[in-house]
Amino acid sequence: MANGRQVELDPEIASTVDSDVVRTAPKTERLLSVDVLRGLTIAFMILVNNQPGPGAFFELQHAQWNGFTLTDLVFPTFLFLVGLSLVLSTAARLAKGASRKTLFLHTLRRSAVLALFGIVVNTFPFQHLDRIRFYGVLQRTALCYLVVSGLCLLRKGWKDKAAIAVACLVVYWVLMRFVPVPGFGTPTHEIPINDPNGNLTAWLDRLIFAPQHLYQQVRDPEGLLSTLPAISTALYGVLAGTWLRTTRSTTAKAVGLALGGVAMTVAGWLWSYGFPLNKKLWTSSFSLWAGGLSLLLLALAVYVVDVKRWGRDGVGANATPAAYMPLMVFGTNSILAYMVSELLPPVLSMVQLSGGTVLRVYENWLRGLISAHGWPELVFGLTVVAVTWAVVYPFYRKRIFLRV
Repeated sequence: MANGRQVELDPEIASTVDSDVVRTAPKTERLLSVDVLRGLTIAFMILVNNQPGPGAFFELQHAQWNGFTLTDLVFPTFLFLVGLSLVLSTAARLAKGASRKTLFLHTLRRSAVLALFGIVVNTFPFQHLDRIRFYGVLQRTALCYLVVSGLCLLRKGWKDKAAIAVACLVVYWVLMRFVPVPGFGTPTHEIPINDPNGNLTAWLDRLIFAPQHLYQQVRDPEGLLSTLPAISTALYGVLAGTWLRTTRSTTAKAVGLALGGVAMTVAGWLWSYGFPLNKKLWTSSFSLWAGGLSLLLLALAVYVVDVKRWGRDGVGANATPAAYMPLMVFGTNSILAYMVSELLPPVLSMVQLSGGTVLRVYENWLRGLISAHGWPELVFGLTVVAVTWAVVYPFYRKRIFLRV
């Protein structure tokens, strides 16, 4: 039955979940939906990261401060999928006989390499040492991956992961709500709870780094303290991955993910009345809201790709249907795709033509060709997506994947 296919469940993982939920499952096909959703996330990430100037469509820009746009969902969904993939990959490695010590050493190495890649992205092509930005997307990903992977290897079970996720949200809220910010005052009394410059996260980042090392000089969207609720976001993925490895039917899994997503989005929305949604601070309400939306997206992907099997008729269990291949190029090589997309514009900005750099000539040509608001930026972003895909595709075709 199409809606009854199971995900291979390693006995060691099975022992980490309540016995009334999990039984040892037979070896069957992988969930293609995870790679498809990851590919869609990376494609959209590349698109929104390449919207030159302030003229982009509203949903292709981050919210200026409090609030939410579709762009604000990209990074949380990526972190969510990091946690989910961690469960699947850990189970596969344990099944092959790898020890937990070996896996933890691999985690340390991978985290260090991801953080190094983040520094490369921040400094390429030329950046003086006294102006290096040490925070960043890959750096936060590395830290969340290290913490969450360590938790998964240290202790079995899913209940403690859920408890830690909740604890991170509550502790972060308590710190941001009740701890006085030196030089500004107590949130909700002398200053708003999400004051742009007077919040505890920004104050701590300024204490650690000089202004020139921060993305916005007085604050950084990937700051240290706000990594706490981001860890919760990765843990949502761990919990989702554990659920997907149970022996329930694929339809039941999709329904469970959807119900969890609805519950989390409602909780995040309610919490936002006292702790507003804010991606740049990664507020606890934002973590729940975005995590719930990520669960809903995963539920939709599982339903469409693995339950209804749209576009998969006549295709082998572990083969990639042509309909999903474009997204699989990004989904199976996400770090490579991200690195290429981040380094490509700086490279093009160094190549000189008679009218300036390749990047500048193309931007000016687009704005001269298309005058409607937002459309030049959209076409430019889609161009970067297409060029990045063309660069990564040969690696996908030859089955070469960047594994850090």
